[in-house]
Amino acid sequence: MKNASGRTDTARERQGAAPDRQARAIRLGRRSVAALLLVSAVGVMAFGWPLLAASSSGLAHSQDAPWLFAALLPLLLAVVVAAIADSGLDAKAIAMLGVLAAAGAALRPLGAGTAGIEPMFFLMVLSGRVLGPGFGFVLGSVSMFASALLTGGVGPWMPFQMLAMGWVSMGAGLLPGPDRLRGAREVLMLAGYGAVASLFYGTVMNLQGWPYIGSLATGVSFVPGDPLSENLARFVAYCLATSLGWDLPRAIVTVTATLALGPVVLRALRRATRRAAFDAPVAFGESPGGPAGPPAERRRTV
Repeated sequence: MKNASGRTDTARERQGAAPDRQARAIRLGRRSVAALLLVSAVGVMAFGWPLLAASSSGLAHSQDAPWLFAALLPLLLAVVVAAIADSGLDAKAIAMLGVLAAAGAALRPLGAGTAGIEPMFFLMVLSGRVLGPGFGFVLGSVSMFASALLTGGVGPWMPFQMLAMGWVSMGAGLLPGPDRLRGAREVLMLAGYGAVASLFYGTVMNLQGWPYIGSLATGVSFVPGDPLSENLARFVAYCLATSLGWDLPRAIVTVTATLALGPVVLRALRRATRRAAFDAPVAFGESPGGPAGPPAERRRTV
């Protein structure tokens, strides 16, 4: 459709003009915030409780992981339900969640985890940035769940991977300037965040497995019952000695993919968000012919 200047809206967007309707992240209401805080609290306790366990405690994620997974699924569902109640998400948002989760699950096996090469991270970061922290958390968790099924990576570690990836994508949605910051500065910010998030993911996943390798009896092993400061010092040494060679390549791949593909992917996600009109309120008014007008003349107002 042509505007007053004789150019179409699509042409205006291609020439860099601001679109008439800006893509906005799916907002968080009180219910969504409460659900996300509850999920995150459960996750922090699940990751951190071994550090506070007594020396006589039996430590094994093979015992607590099924319970965590059983608790995580309804909590994720609660986040989705809360987002629907707060912002009116419809079938379009669920469809976009499915498409992005499938894309993330398909990207993960490309590197097969070799030397920390996991290209799905940049997509999770960009999607969380455009669609917001609540949608991002659910997307990260669902993508990791789908990729575990796809690659056969189902085990006691899976619910922890879902939580950690959910936090990565949620954090991208909490970055500043979602409505104003654009262009090279935004891409650089996302690349920097992607590097930090990649290292964060590796660190928290180390925390998931490190307390359960005490049989190695080395200077970097977890010692149940020791002071927290001493165990944390061993944990830092463990990360530097064992996983830094995986975490740094993950960060490099994420930064490179964000810088190279970020502008294109961000534009595509924002265009899809605008067209889906997730935040557009629906109002039904009288047709020009009066209350008895045909249903086809009812209008959608944005």
